Amino acid sequence: MSWQTYVDEHLMCDTEGQRLKAAAIVGNDGSVWAQSAAFPQYKPDEITAIMKEFDEPGSLAPTGLHLGGAKYMVLQGEPGVVIRGKKGSGGVTVKKTNLAIIIGIYDEPMTPGQCNLVVERLGDYLFDQGF
Repeated sequence: MSWQTYVDEHLMCDTEGQRLKAAAIVGNDGSVWAQSAAFPQYKPDEITAIMKEFDEPGSLAPTGLHLGGAKYMVLQGEPGVVIRGKKGSGGVTVKKTNLAIIIGIYDEPMTPGQCNLVVERLGDYLFDQGF
């Protein structure tokens, strides 16, 4: 299965009638493995800061999580495993696997919990597969 298929069929799928706004699988080196059409163009230093948060939980709290120029307030997550952010009526969930990060961006009416479920379920599966 291609990485694009994971994005199209597992991240951009319907969840209780809702769908992510955008999603991507990004390698730990910042390279895009696959992304949805609406995924924002991000800067390499934004991915570097996200990766640092996984190694040093709390490092994004003072500045927020930036992705494609959008700033998200960092919420609770699982240190070293999941980062969750909020911006207005939407937000972002980032799940770390062995080789990549899974990123899901949502807006209302999708709920944070629905976004978390979609992103973390795929992240757990890929982690278990060695990715």
